[in-house]
Amino acid sequence: MSGAGKSTVLAGLAARGHMTVDTDHDDWTLPDGLWDSVRMSTLLADHDDICVSGTVENQGEFYDRFEHVVLLSAPVDVLLARLRTRTTNSYGKSAQQQEDVRTYVTEVEPLLRRTATLELDGRRPAGELTEIVEGLLRQPRPESSRDLP
Repeated sequence: MSGAGKSTVLAGLAARGHMTVDTDHDDWTLPDGLWDSVRMSTLLADHDDICVSGTVENQGEFYDRFEHVVLLSAPVDVLLARLRTRTTNSYGKSAQQQEDVRTYVTEVEPLLRRTATLELDGRRPAGELTEIVEGLLRQPRPESSRDLP
């Protein structure tokens, strides 16, 4: 979900020397809201050590090529507060976008939760979340695990 900390964790991983892609930038997401399948397939074929962040309808098409699928979650009031105050992205400022976030938490997040291999509480400190995700880079894909408050 927007505001859960995906971009922050990805930036932390990049700062530690890991290759990362934030699909909210650089035209990874097409105008129809889907990942560019050809481009994503090529990326994943060429790199087995990359961290990808984003939430789009067709992301499940690529899950068989990810070692881990991590869901960062947080209560909707936390997400909305972060969106209202962040300066790195304009999404989440309008009343309609905030209503969309509420809907996504109710309708989309449960779908993401079912396919995640790990769920992390996005309220945890960014450095701690980054450390956990970095640790996953050294581990094989688990069946599923949760890290809820």
